[in-house]
Amino acid sequence: MAGKIKDLIDQIIAKRSNGNAAIARITKTKLVLKGINPDSYTKDSVDDQEIIAGIVQIAAELGVTLHKNLAFGTKDVVAAYSLQKEVTAAVSEISGQLMDVQPKMIIYFASSLYQPQAMAAAMQAAFPEAAIFGCTTAGEIVSGRMLDGSVVAMAFSSAIIEDVVVETVPNIKASSDSALVFSSFESYYQAPLQELDPEKHVGIVLFDGLSMAEERLMEKIGDCTNITFIGGSAGDDLKFAATYVCANGKAYTDAAVLALIKPACRFDIIKTQSFRSMGIKLTATKVDEASRTVFEFNGKSAVVAYAEAIGQSIGALSEYFINHPLGLMAGGEPFVRSPQRIKDDSIVFYCNMREGMELEVLEATQIVEETRRVVENKEAEIGSLRALINFNCILRTIQLKSQGMTAAYGSTFAKVPTIGFSTYGEAYIGHVNQTATILVFA
Repeated sequence: MAGKIKDLIDQIIAKRSNGNAAIARITKTKLVLKGINPDSYTKDSVDDQEIIAGIVQIAAELGVTLHKNLAFGTKDVVAAYSLQKEVTAAVSEISGQLMDVQPKMIIYFASSLYQPQAMAAAMQAAFPEAAIFGCTTAGEIVSGRMLDGSVVAMAFSSAIIEDVVVETVPNIKASSDSALVFSSFESYYQAPLQELDPEKHVGIVLFDGLSMAEERLMEKIGDCTNITFIGGSAGDDLKFAATYVCANGKAYTDAAVLALIKPACRFDIIKTQSFRSMGIKLTATKVDEASRTVFEFNGKSAVVAYAEAIGQSIGALSEYFINHPLGLMAGGEPFVRSPQRIKDDSIVFYCNMREGMELEVLEATQIVEETRRVVENKEAEIGSLRALINFNCILRTIQLKSQGMTAAYGSTFAKVPTIGFSTYGEAYIGHVNQTATILVFA
């Protein structure tokens, strides 16, 4: 798409000058000094979301309110967002941005500042013909930006999504009754799950992020089908009180939402975790799987063994968790298990740990550089990307914020219609931490 940058610049100049030619010239100069040269953009200039985000910020600095369409995409797939604080206003703004798409499927991610049930009902009412699902978040991602306190949405036409069926799995904390969902999928596609082609189908899964039930359901999914399901665990802006998944106009806790999708175009999955192995192994020798607690590594108390492995004192151990998680290695890459907290001499993790599991101590690399590299490599492999859904761990977001790198991370996705959210855990074959699992369409 093109022309949005020039439109925003023209709005700033017109509103600031109010018809005064001298003030218009001064405003143009102010824009140049702030890094935006009005003469460099025409109605044919490509809508670069990073530049648009910068212009929106400049407008705020100059006290100018812009009338803008925040959507980014094509007639077949559009990413949109709203910072309106009231559900009705936010959904109205999203609906306006998506009006040029005839949606087959809409996925949305909303801050927990919005009432989840009201948001689910309003989104379904706004798009009654589309399959709609989503969840609450700990931060949002949209083309070119990382946000907080917003709702982001992506609409797909039938040129991108040929077919989709969405189901809810209730009571996942106890023993999820996933068999009914799998049966529904088989009935819808008129084929056993084991026979559905994983090169023609893909799944998205969203969990109640406080359920601690992700591993069990992901294992059941893996047992029943060769189709890859990716996704994330819902957040609540780090309150850790209640997280919600949403489908069919309703919001649920203690549940998961599964969407089985048949894309009409090429698709693939990116998994990136921005860590490398230190070559140090820890074997979980005493574990309580239900609480994700490790009592012993290598026959020693967990805190002593971990402290020795990273060369730090026990007293300051938790300060190093984010940079030194553990990795369950498979195919030469880590499936990350992140330490959450110390409990006596044990360590509680954000992900399941099994007795006898051999892990490697990891050290952090550069998130932005690694993410850009894998996205560029995937585009070189499968062609120009048409859309991207990013399930990005909240621990990665915290790390990016602490390093002042959120703008740089957001810019990685500036040229592709993108939405995503900061998760309480990520799904790819199993349940992982400190990872971005990304579904791309080309």
